[in-house]
Amino acid sequence: MLHIKNREWYAIRVTYGREMKLKKLLDPLQIENFIPMCYQMDAEKQTRILVPAIHNLIFIKSSRIELDQIKIQVENCTPMRYIIDPSTHLPMIVSETAMRNFIAVASMIDEDLIYLDPCKSNFTQGDRVRITEGLFAGVEGEIRRIKRNRRVVVSIRGIVAVATAFIEPAFLEKIDHSNR
Repeated sequence: MLHIKNREWYAIRVTYGREMKLKKLLDPLQIENFIPMCYQMDAEKQTRILVPAIHNLIFIKSSRIELDQIKIQVENCTPMRYIIDPSTHLPMIVSETAMRNFIAVASMIDEDLIYLDPCKSNFTQGDRVRITEGLFAGVEGEIRRIKRNRRVVVSIRGIVAVATAFIEPAFLEKIDHSNR
């Protein structure tokens, strides 16, 4: 496998819930990847099981050349497709900052997290904020009122958004729009 320095985060779609199968192929190759996870009740066993929070979605940090090679190698067992940026018609690249914020929130596997489809959300623009204390210290996002609670929403444009649990107002600082 080529190890190229220009690695970026790509949003990848797989079919039929094969995101965990793809992760098992990437991990031994030491290719960084992220699948947001959540707990779900297993009705048969009456236990909670850890499952992907967003089916058929995996984020992979790789070079385009390396990812294209993986795509060819796994095509028969785990078809994968780039999520295309509608404005450029190229594979969508997620910035390191956006991924860092998203992973910081989504990796908490907290039942109070809410995953949102940004295409179906009718949010109005909220204030940009930075969380200053607690589990999410340093995370930046937009303040939103969801299910009667003030939450910070971290989104990856056009793909997914995740809302934190309630955040105390004292732990928030407004980010000046000119500093974006």
